[in-house]
Amino acid sequence: MKIGLALGSGSARGWSHIGVINALAREGIKPDIICGTSIGALVGAACVRGNLDPLEEWVRSLDRLETARFFELNLSRHGFVNIDRFHAFLNQYVADDEAPMDELDCRFGAVATELETGREVWFTEGSLLQAVWASTSLPGLFPAIRHDHHWLVDGGLVNPVPVSLCRAMGAEVVIAVNLNGDIIGRHMHKLKVEAPQKSRNGVVNRLTELVGEYTTFFNTDDKPEERSPSMFDAIAGSINIIQDRITRSRMAGDPPDILLTPRLAHIGLLEFYRGQEAIKEGERAVESMLPSLHRLLDN
Repeated sequence: MKIGLALGSGSARGWSHIGVINALAREGIKPDIICGTSIGALVGAACVRGNLDPLEEWVRSLDRLETARFFELNLSRHGFVNIDRFHAFLNQYVADDEAPMDELDCRFGAVATELETGREVWFTEGSLLQAVWASTSLPGLFPAIRHDHHWLVDGGLVNPVPVSLCRAMGAEVVIAVNLNGDIIGRHMHKLKVEAPQKSRNGVVNRLTELVGEYTTFFNTDDKPEERSPSMFDAIAGSINIIQDRITRSRMAGDPPDILLTPRLAHIGLLEFYRGQEAIKEGERAVESMLPSLHRLLDN
């Protein structure tokens, strides 16, 4: 059977895909097809290009300061991400500019969204790097990507867990990884717990400071538990809700054969420095489903 692995979107929670791939490999499960959306496309591309080990080493060494260096506090049309630094990172740990998708040992696909129409765009050939760029272009953080006379943004807006692309590329069995399965509700609990804090470290603090004054100016609540979320927290929570609802809808119509749901609600949208936790949880998600995996694949 041709095995497809659908790696979902979820920003910093996506480092758990590394743990998933490693745990599957230890069980002798090697996908024939890997499809990814957003961070899933990034990790999937590193895997098919043979760069997963260097990427994992870098992710495990990432700290708050190094994460913050990927972001710029500006209001330009280019978004918050330092594009030059991100490009260098992709070249070193994912794929170089010239890497073609049709010369890979494992077939690869990525999902992006056409900004003008909302149409789902599939990348299955051409530049591997361009496919990753388009799929990860989350509005507000990255600028839209121009491709074939169309502007493209993050694929998580239309297909957060690309089961359908895996099947279209010939997968007979699809293992899907949903990074947002436990996020709804718990992300607001996390905000309430953090509300009394005067400041937060790391990249989240850098971004929330930029917009926090606006929220604080109009916030007259005395009780910490009644304070409204910051603008960034509201945006992050909204993204979580949108992706969860779209994922539920898409998978109801085209369910995977095995669904892995790492428990990642404690990791924020931009907390990329928590890679070790995410990788470990990805491994745990696979281990908890081993009976179902072997029952399916051994038949």
